[in-house]
Amino acid sequence: MENNKDITIYTTNWCSYCNAAKRFLNEKGWSYQEINIEEKGWDRSKLLEVGKSMTVPQITIDGEAIGGYDELIKIYG
Repeated sequence: MENNKDITIYTTNWCSYCNAAKRFLNEKGWSYQEINIEEKGWDRSKLLEVGKSMTVPQITIDGEAIGGYDELIKIYG
């Protein structure tokens, strides 16, 4: 994947899969925007508006929801 993709990752402070996804993106040298839903005061149901489920992380690439960490690794790992 080229680094010119628009990547957004929705996270919480305590999520180990969120940290793993961010570490993977950082190791690839891919920039991303992180939105911490706890800091935003979001209810988990709001994740369904941007992602595929109410779990974190939820990751979007160029506006398309791909899912979470497992899906990220399946597609790009």
